[in-house]
Amino acid sequence: MKMNLPNKLTVLRLILVPVILVVMLLPYSVLNNIIALIVFSGASITDYFDGKIARRDNLITDFGKFLDPLADKFMVIAAIFGIVCRYRVGNDVMFWIYMVMLIVTIFRELAVASIRLIASTKANVVVAANMLGKIKTVTQMICIILALVEPVAYDLIGRAVPDFVLANVYPLTYITTVAAIIFTVWSGVNYIVGCWKYLDPEK
Repeated sequence: MKMNLPNKLTVLRLILVPVILVVMLLPYSVLNNIIALIVFSGASITDYFDGKIARRDNLITDFGKFLDPLADKFMVIAAIFGIVCRYRVGNDVMFWIYMVMLIVTIFRELAVASIRLIASTKANVVVAANMLGKIKTVTQMICIILALVEPVAYDLIGRAVPDFVLANVYPLTYITTVAAIIFTVWSGVNYIVGCWKYLDPEK
């Protein structure tokens, strides 16, 4: 099957998912975090360019509409799972914040995937990602990147987390993760409400 460039970038992002998971599961060190940051950021950049190129060159396909959000989901869930595993030792607060994010993300993505399947089966409609879903993905990527960058930044400048914040909480990571959780729930509810017509229990 011949694919256009945006779809190739999407497939590349999907191929990078196991790589992301492996590097995220490496024990914490400045070097390991930098490696994880480079791999995850590289995969995230493909998400920007595949959509930009597809819209610019009119290369939007049903294959891309389906696979692009799926690749995003796998990439984000793999990264969050890796961070949860990393925070399970020595950082109880951030562990539970990311655990909540992991659970919320998995439930949201399963719900949206089910809606897409029903819409495709009943009405032959491909439900593409909307703006709220894109904002959700961006906030998730930002909080994952900060979860990799912030500990390194504090280590390199030789000081712990500031005294004015809760112990074991990296402030920027905490704020963006809470925002990501909010947008994840919000976008999920928005999808369900918008596609409720395809979920008629009598049909």
